[in-house]
Amino acid sequence: MAEAYIVDALRTPTGKRKGSLSQIHGADLGAHVLKALVERNAIPADDYDDVIFGCLDAIGPLAGNIARTCWLSAGLPLHVPGVTIDRQCGSSQQAVHFAAQAVMSGTQDVIVAGGVQTMTQIPISSAMIAAKPLGFADPFSGSKGWTARFGSEPVSQFHGAQLIADKWNISREEMERFSLESHVRARRAIAEGRFKKEIVAINGLEHDETTRETSLEQMQKLEPLAPGGTITAGVSSQTGDAASAMLIVSERALKKYNLKPRARIQHMSVYADDPIFMLTAPIPATHYAMKKSGMKLEDIDLVEINEAFAPVVLAWFKETGYPHAKTNVNGGGIALAHPLGATGVKLMTTLLHELERTGGRYGLQTMCEGGGVANVTIIERL
Repeated sequence: MAEAYIVDALRTPTGKRKGSLSQIHGADLGAHVLKALVERNAIPADDYDDVIFGCLDAIGPLAGNIARTCWLSAGLPLHVPGVTIDRQCGSSQQAVHFAAQAVMSGTQDVIVAGGVQTMTQIPISSAMIAAKPLGFADPFSGSKGWTARFGSEPVSQFHGAQLIADKWNISREEMERFSLESHVRARRAIAEGRFKKEIVAINGLEHDETTRETSLEQMQKLEPLAPGGTITAGVSSQTGDAASAMLIVSERALKKYNLKPRARIQHMSVYADDPIFMLTAPIPATHYAMKKSGMKLEDIDLVEINEAFAPVVLAWFKETGYPHAKTNVNGGGIALAHPLGATGVKLMTTLLHELERTGGRYGLQTMCEGGGVANVTIIERL
């Protein structure tokens, strides 16, 4: 079977809500990382086959096929197409899968997979707000089939996170200790320059600006998001503004342009679970990926699992037995934010660079996604 190779991977820093990147148009944020990616690599811009970008709730400045708009805003060739996909939080990870599948099928040779999200300008609730004048309170209201199958229980990531904490008996203190460690790891990574090679500075910002100097005492003062609950802002991912991009090519392209691959796509799959719990799918998806790939978790040197909420990762630990010491070693979404459509490739970019820094061979990435879905990608450092 043909192989798909990662030649390069870059991202912008992640700007905090109302921070340094908050006034940049989504097309210009994506254009910045695309232009840098093309300029760094010895492939003529005319020879790119496609641009696949993830982006959620693409309204306002993110509408109109933002993948295509980013490419054109970067001043790159008119004839190169672009497509925007929405697999919720896993959108740009799915972009990698689509790009790799195109390369492995032999239909394309040079593809950019990435994503962009400007959450300051377009908050996560914007699509629902936009739908209200049309008479829709949420995506599920009015569906007889959905109600017959799942009843009227809330379909919400916050509700799902609380359900996970309750089912797996994860205490608020356990979640807060995990969250604090995310900040500690992220601040250490920034201080040691671990992200320097993967970040393209923009608007004077050279590193992620979302980490916080916090403590367990400060977290304990936060009010739960729901009465009687244990989920607080302190154990939840932050919103952010960012873009990410990864260059995926065929073996034919490697030879044609004399490129040195940095990694190979070893495995990619997607699996789903209960949409009411919503955020549990990384657990069965990881087991499914191990079965499909013929690998064992002991073979995996590093894992990046998106910290949408602390209980998502803590439940995954309990069900897989994988060590925290090798997971999100440079912090995760709680400290470094979760810029939705950009997060998948953002995490994979960090995973690739950390494998290179530490000399690891295999890295696994997974993340929970709306609808109870999860992608899993395994890359092999070359």
